[in-house]
Amino acid sequence: MSHLSFDFNNLNNLIPENSACIQSCHEMLERGSGSGSDFLGWMQPAVNLAEIEKLAKSLRDQCEVFIVIGIGGSYIGAQAGLTFLKSSFPNQLGKDGGPDIYFAGQNISSDYHSDLMDLISGRDVCVNVISKSGTTTEPAIAFRFFKELIENKYGADGAKNRIVVTTDISKGALNQLVAEQGYRKFVIPDDIGGRFSVLSPVGLLPMAVAGIDIEKVIAGALKGKELYSRPSVEENDAYRYAGLRHLLYQKGMTTEILATFQPAFRHFSEWWKQLAGESEGKDGKGIFPASVEFTTDLHSMGQWIQEGRRTIFETFLLLENSNRQLKIPASQNDADGLNYLAGKTLDHVNNKAYEGAALAHKEGGVPNLSITINDRSPEALGQLFYFFQRAVAMTGYLNEVNPFDQPGVEFYKNNMFKLLNKPGY
Repeated sequence: MSHLSFDFNNLNNLIPENSACIQSCHEMLERGSGSGSDFLGWMQPAVNLAEIEKLAKSLRDQCEVFIVIGIGGSYIGAQAGLTFLKSSFPNQLGKDGGPDIYFAGQNISSDYHSDLMDLISGRDVCVNVISKSGTTTEPAIAFRFFKELIENKYGADGAKNRIVVTTDISKGALNQLVAEQGYRKFVIPDDIGGRFSVLSPVGLLPMAVAGIDIEKVIAGALKGKELYSRPSVEENDAYRYAGLRHLLYQKGMTTEILATFQPAFRHFSEWWKQLAGESEGKDGKGIFPASVEFTTDLHSMGQWIQEGRRTIFETFLLLENSNRQLKIPASQNDADGLNYLAGKTLDHVNNKAYEGAALAHKEGGVPNLSITINDRSPEALGQLFYFFQRAVAMTGYLNEVNPFDQPGVEFYKNNMFKLLNKPGY
């Protein structure tokens, strides 16, 4: 059973399907003949889940706090999974006996990291540092802080059982530490780039520590592989979505807004922005990925979307069934005038807000389409991850760029290193 449905009726079916180009790009993906073909490992979600689950159980039993250190694809996929599958306030309402989970190394903020260290003071801590090179500035700095904290608290021997490294199979600074200190290690496959790594140990270990059933996540991804590896655009919603967004881009719609109506999608939107932006934005080309969270942002960005420059299109990411339902109560005096909604669920009102926004934006000249997920299940999440990975890879090839490299990311780093007087720069 598919957990995802795709609706493009608000495009009025006026845009022709570029099926011949999609077929050609599909063959490039399947044969590994396109640019970046050394990084297609994500297409086959196959992981030693037993090893991950075994260590995750040990960490859940051992620590009160689990710190995930990484930046970009090394952390945002796991955070997306936690936000989608767990409570809105997991560290306050966690009821499964697992540790509180926090993220570090995704910024260079003194206040953030100081506050985090204050927060975890006096508690049992474990760390998962995720970096292929081991020298990426932001997580490497954060790891220094938390490695020192753990060693001071538990000693070097105690630290080896509280620090887990996820890194390259053999190269990089973290492998030297693994050899010297005896840290437990998971491998980031050579053929999977960071932003495509969520279904590898990079994303799966933190999710498993959080108590998420990663076997079901992978089952959903495998369902996605079955559905989104089909060559025909009529049978493949990921390709249909890719083809439509590419054609909208060719018509001058250069910004895509991913619009959600659930806080559960908050970090998934951030994951999507990196996936799309880093894969497609090169050679002076690419759709600019932006995100909004409605109805909140209808009170801030809604005006611009409705009447601003007509260079945008929207993709609504919707949830069909919430985990729980709340009905609006009746009020005796109806002072707020809301009794007409009494007995209705919040999901019902939220859905009407979506329908009203989609119609208003369409009438305002903003083409929009929608992707609906059945529920907040691990299977649905796995399928959704795979859907967007396949679609973004396809869009990159349609736009004749390599969707699997990111040369532009190095420019800011080189300038920063020069300003910091790093040796060799």
